[in-house]
Amino acid sequence: MITFEKYQATGNDFILINNIDKSFNPSTETISMLCDRKFGIGSDGLILIQPHQEYDFEMVFYNPDSSQSLCGNGSRCAVNFANTLGLIQGSKTTFMAYDGAHSAEILPDGQVKLEMADVQNVRLLPDGMFVDTGSPHLVKYIVNIANYPVFEEGKSIRNGGLFTESGVNVNFVEISGDNEINVRTYERGVENETLSCGTGVTAAAITSTHKGLSSPVTIKTRGGNLKVEFNRESLESFKGIFLTGPAVKVFSGGIDISEYEQKNIT
Repeated sequence: MITFEKYQATGNDFILINNIDKSFNPSTETISMLCDRKFGIGSDGLILIQPHQEYDFEMVFYNPDSSQSLCGNGSRCAVNFANTLGLIQGSKTTFMAYDGAHSAEILPDGQVKLEMADVQNVRLLPDGMFVDTGSPHLVKYIVNIANYPVFEEGKSIRNGGLFTESGVNVNFVEISGDNEINVRTYERGVENETLSCGTGVTAAAITSTHKGLSSPVTIKTRGGNLKVEFNRESLESFKGIFLTGPAVKVFSGGIDISEYEQKNIT
């Protein structure tokens, strides 16, 4: 029996498992089935909380297709979950993730302020701007975002052109006010639009400086609002990047992996 917690961060939802004893080693099939919204628990990803010799904990993140990357919204959920496990002393923590170590702070209202890795690679492309914020993102500025065909366009771009080999997340962005943007994201690994993407809104906020916006940037997603702060050193270089937003427990549960796998195999 595997026990789990379900969390959501502006509608980006995750299965979180206490794997401090490192006894859970999920296969690709198990990850996909757990994340499946029809036959499994249902989520945009699976997160394991594991021990680390140098940091408070390690966050191991899997997309539903078992691929790995940094997940900004998932990281904030991991911080709040790790806190309930007693792995964090006080309100601040450091932890290991896919792209290296991160620091974070649990704010008095329960939101999590997450430090992202420095960005040195903003690239202007014919069809948008590319930036890697722990996961690769293409950012396209559009109008009428509410009615934009995000799924169709995102799916078409995701493995096309320069991204044929590894794929890319695709963010569609509309400037909606002073230092305010609306963002919708097609996520690789999920292979669909999600209600929010932490690394995606970070990429969008950074690239918005090319459109005249400045830090901090408020981001509206279909799942809620986020804030990104940063220091811009040049057109391509950004440091002191922080993603702030909610990370909320939805429910707890348990599932028998052996019976579950057998049922879905047959």
